[in-house]
Amino acid sequence: MAKNLGRPERLLIGLGTTDIRDIKAQKLSLDILDQYLVGVGKSSWPYWNSPRGDYIRIFTDQADSIGAVPMFTLYQMASNGDGNLSGLSDRTFMKEYWDNVTLLFIKLGQYDKPVIVNLEPDFWGYAQKESPNGDPTALAAWVSINPECADLPDNVAGIAACHLRSARKYAPRALLGFPVSDWGGRTPEDVTQFMKRLGADQADLIVFPSLDRDAGCFEQVPQPEGCERAGSGWYWDESNITSPNFRDYLGVVQSYHEAMNGLPVLWWQTPLGVPSDIPGGQPGQYRDNRARYFLTHPEELIAAGGVGVVFSAGKTGQTDITTDGGQFRILSRQYLDSPATLR
Repeated sequence: MAKNLGRPERLLIGLGTTDIRDIKAQKLSLDILDQYLVGVGKSSWPYWNSPRGDYIRIFTDQADSIGAVPMFTLYQMASNGDGNLSGLSDRTFMKEYWDNVTLLFIKLGQYDKPVIVNLEPDFWGYAQKESPNGDPTALAAWVSINPECADLPDNVAGIAACHLRSARKYAPRALLGFPVSDWGGRTPEDVTQFMKRLGADQADLIVFPSLDRDAGCFEQVPQPEGCERAGSGWYWDESNITSPNFRDYLGVVQSYHEAMNGLPVLWWQTPLGVPSDIPGGQPGQYRDNRARYFLTHPEELIAAGGVGVVFSAGKTGQTDITTDGGQFRILSRQYLDSPATLR
C-alpha cells in the first residue's frame, strides 16, 4: 500500500481536519492529509465551491502543496443525524447520495494520483445493529437507483459493493477502506463476520478508528458537551500491565487484520491529547496518551498489521497541533529521524 501511495516503506503518519496554515507554520512532514466530505442535498460538500465538486481539487492542491497524499472521509450517511438510518429507504435521499458518490470518484479520477477514501465512519456499526441477525443483506437500502449499480441488490451489502464498483471504474488509483465500528457487534468476531459479509475484505485497507475524543474529555466532571459517554478506561496503561492497555488493544486489531485477508490497517482519528497523571483537562488540552504511544512504539503497530496513523480531533474543543504544546511536532520528527520499516 505504501508503494501504491508513492510513500516510503515505513509506518506512515498523517493529520486530519487541520488548517493547512498550521501545518506549514510548524514545518511538519506528513504522508497523509485527511478531510471530511459531509452532507446530502444543497448544503453538501459538492456545493461548497463552484463549479460543483470543485472542493476536491482545492483540497488535493493543499495536500500536494505539502507533499502529502490526500485522504477523504466520506460522511454522508449521517446527514439525517448520527445513527439515523431513515435515508436508506428514502429514494430522494439515496439518489442525491449516489450522485455525490459518483461525482467524488469522477473528480478523483481527474486528479489521477494516489488518494485514500475512508467510506462512511460509524454507518456500518449502526447498520450492523439494525440488520436482522447481523446480516447486511437483510437491511434494505436503495442501491439500484444508481445507474452504475442497477444490477446490485437493494441492501446495505449492495451499498458497499456499489462504492467499490464506482471507485474502480472512475478512480482506479484510489485506495478504499471501510472503517471498523468495534461497538457494532457483541464481540470482535461478530464485527468481523459482518464486515466480511459486507464485502469490506475486498477493499484496499482497513480503517481502524482510534477514539473520537481525547480520553480526558470523557473523564472531565461534568462531561463537556459532545463528550457525554458512559463508562471508564479511556486512558490506557502504557506499561501494558493493567487493563485496558495498548498491547491488548493491538492484539484485537491484529486478529481483525488477519481475519480480513491481511489488509493493511490505517489508524484514523487518533487523538492528539497530551499524557497527564491528572484525569480530565480543559478545552483544547484534554489528556490522552495515544499519540505518544503510537509515535514511540511504531514497531508494535506494524506487527499488528499497521501501515499508518492519521491523527485528528473528532470534535471541536479537543487537543490539536496548536494546543498540544508541540507534542506532535516533536514526536513526529523524532519518529521520522528513526522510522519503522513496514513488513
